[in-house]
Amino acid sequence: MGKLDGRVAIVTGAARGQGEQEARLFRAEGAQVVVTDVLDEPGEALAKEIGAVYVHLDVAEEDDWRAVVRRTREAYGHLDGLVNNAGILRLNSLTDTPLKEFMQVVRVNQAGCFLGIKVVAPELADGGTIVNTASYTGLTGMAAVGAYAASKHAVLGLTRVAALELAPRGIRVNAVCPGAIDTAMSNPARLDPAADTEETARAVDGLYRKLVPLGRIGRPEEVARLALFLTSDDSSYITGQPFVIDGGWLAGVSVA
Repeated sequence: MGKLDGRVAIVTGAARGQGEQEARLFRAEGAQVVVTDVLDEPGEALAKEIGAVYVHLDVAEEDDWRAVVRRTREAYGHLDGLVNNAGILRLNSLTDTPLKEFMQVVRVNQAGCFLGIKVVAPELADGGTIVNTASYTGLTGMAAVGAYAASKHAVLGLTRVAALELAPRGIRVNAVCPGAIDTAMSNPARLDPAADTEETARAVDGLYRKLVPLGRIGRPEEVARLALFLTSDDSSYITGQPFVIDGGWLAGVSVA
């Protein structure tokens, strides 16, 4: 018996990174999964590998969201869960950030999450779940990621409001708040097919050894397990909450 037997879930940004691992784990736990992304080739390959459905989705386009919901109902007849995972990061100081760049980040990270809730929530079965991907930087500040941090603070606000509004239907809405996770977003070497992924992972661990109390960067599989917890009945009395998964980074400053 899997933790998600009989459930149907949409995962955004699922072609790689955290979304890929969430799709894999949800499928392994018995869910029917709809893999969505703008990266069609790897998204389609993943869906074929795990026995899922792939649908192209630009999360900032409402019509795309409605097409995903239609395809989900055609394939599986109902919908129980959503993981709003898709996101982008741009590095820049606030005073050097062009408005176009700021709005690009807001469009994907914030408006994308809003549209997911807006379009999917009315289609969810009562007792369904939404897991939004916020960030460690949604709870604190970090230099050079102003647009990203602003958008992730907004995701937490959306999570809390949605949790209140959807509670009468038993729909739970929570947020995962990852710190540094070993995906292409924080480790671009993963996009290089010639790179030694184990070697680059060790190098990135070295970078975070002094910053993170647990002494390493996080793994996308670890975030996927948290998303599974928040989607399964193991978290049946939890809603409207941010869940930090950052190796202790947010705990404070170490003097060691």
